[in-house]
Amino acid sequence: MQTKFSNSHMNSHTDIGNQPDSFDPVGFTVVPARTFADLRVGEVFRAPSRTLTDAHASAFQTVSADNHPIHYDVEYARRHGHSAPVVHGLQVLAFTAPGATLFPQYIGNVFVAFTSASCRFLKEVHSGDTLYPQLEIIKLRTQGDTGTVTTRATVHNQRGELVLDGEHTYALKAASADEKERAQKNLTGIAHTEALVGS
Repeated sequence: MQTKFSNSHMNSHTDIGNQPDSFDPVGFTVVPARTFADLRVGEVFRAPSRTLTDAHASAFQTVSADNHPIHYDVEYARRHGHSAPVVHGLQVLAFTAPGATLFPQYIGNVFVAFTSASCRFLKEVHSGDTLYPQLEIIKLRTQGDTGTVTTRATVHNQRGELVLDGEHTYALKAASADEKERAQKNLTGIAHTEALVGS
């Protein structure tokens, strides 16, 4: 059986609009851009779940140069009261990297810096565990034209246990006082125009 495609389908307006001469790299985004003013306390940004393997531990050891046997030696770990080698705590923290979620995709145009990270390690993590990281906005504040976003960073395991609890803070560009005043004047002018039209 042969499938036939008509020329009219192949030359649709959609195809024409995607020609190289109409492509704008700046507008090529994964998600719609947002500003600091668009963010809301309580918003959650999740990273894909991931099952840890020995390969993850080996890769992290290469980067961190942490060669302590608690992370690699089964018998050593057992002699010291652990059921298996313990995954590096910093590796678990790394799974809360904002880039693992869509958050930086939203605020990339106004992002300034990742300013701090802190956490508590609440449960051991071992090879074979599946981790579920997420960031939740818990505080938004402005100082001048800079906005500070604080997120709660959490990681749960496949048993529903909270294995890591911490916070991140990020600095974003926020609207200056002049920009806020101009925006307010624009809104006032629009409302006045709509009132005149409706009268």
